[in-house]
Amino acid sequence: MSTLVTTFVLVVALLLQSAPAQRTFSGVVTDSECPDADHAGMHMGDTAAECAKACMDYHAATLLLYDGKRSLRLSDQKAVLPFAGQKVSVVGTLDDASNTIAVMTISLAQ
Repeated sequence: MSTLVTTFVLVVALLLQSAPAQRTFSGVVTDSECPDADHAGMHMGDTAAECAKACMDYHAATLLLYDGKRSLRLSDQKAVLPFAGQKVSVVGTLDDASNTIAVMTISLAQ
């Protein structure tokens, strides 16, 4: 019985240790057609938000967070859509393998 309990405790400890840490990410919500948040070349609207939404509609683009250096995928596209083209703070966990932030909360940057 004590071996079973010890094994269980070790498995739980390993799982907790390997879980990605929750972090806050800052950047601009853009789309996969304009991953560096430069929408001038696409001509898909007058604003960055219009361009990102049009790219989603017409090019099956996905929303990304561009932090000035790299673009990261965002897991909850529906929750992120109202923030297209805006500077935001995203709280979540980053999966390095897929470059995807599991979005827990999103808000306009201060």
